[in-house]
Amino acid sequence: MADSSFDVVSKVDRQEVDNALQQAAKELTTRYDFRNTGAGIAWSGEEDIVITADAEERTLAALEVLKEKLIRRDISLKAFEAGEPIASGKGFKLTGTIVQGITSENAKKIAKTIRDEGPKGAKAQIQGDELRVSSKKRDDLQQVIALLKGTDFGIALQFVNYR
Repeated sequence: MADSSFDVVSKVDRQEVDNALQQAAKELTTRYDFRNTGAGIAWSGEEDIVITADAEERTLAALEVLKEKLIRRDISLKAFEAGEPIASGKGFKLTGTIVQGITSENAKKIAKTIRDEGPKGAKAQIQGDELRVSSKKRDDLQQVIALLKGTDFGIALQFVNYR
C-alpha cells in the first residue's frame, strides 16, 4: 500500500482578502469617527495594502478595522504583516503585506519539529514553498497535524491534499 500524505502550505485566498479590504474601505467611508480624516485602504501592487489617513491614530484605527474584517473572513493575522505609520505629505501612510509561502528557514524548522517530536513513521520533504508530510499510517499524519497546529512558527499554516 502506498504512503498517505498531505501538504503543509501557507497560502491566502486573494479573493477573501479583497473582500475584507472592500468591506473595510466601505466601513471607513460610513463610520462617523472616520469622517473628514481622509482615511482610505487600497491595494498597492499584488501583495501590498496601503492605509492612509490625516492622523497617525486614525491610520492605526483603520488598520484595526481591516484586521477585524480579515478575522471575520477566516484569514489568519499571521498572514498579514503591517508596518508602522509614516508621515507622508500632509497625512500618514501605513503599508501592510500579505505573506504567502513557507520560507526555506521556516520549512527547515517545521521539518525538524516533525522529525524530533512527531511520530517515528512520519517523513517531511521540502518542496519549494511547501512541505509534503508522508507516512504509512494515517494516524501518524493526524498526530503531525495536531503537533503543527499546537506549535507557533509565526506563519499561517494550512493542510491540503490529504490522501
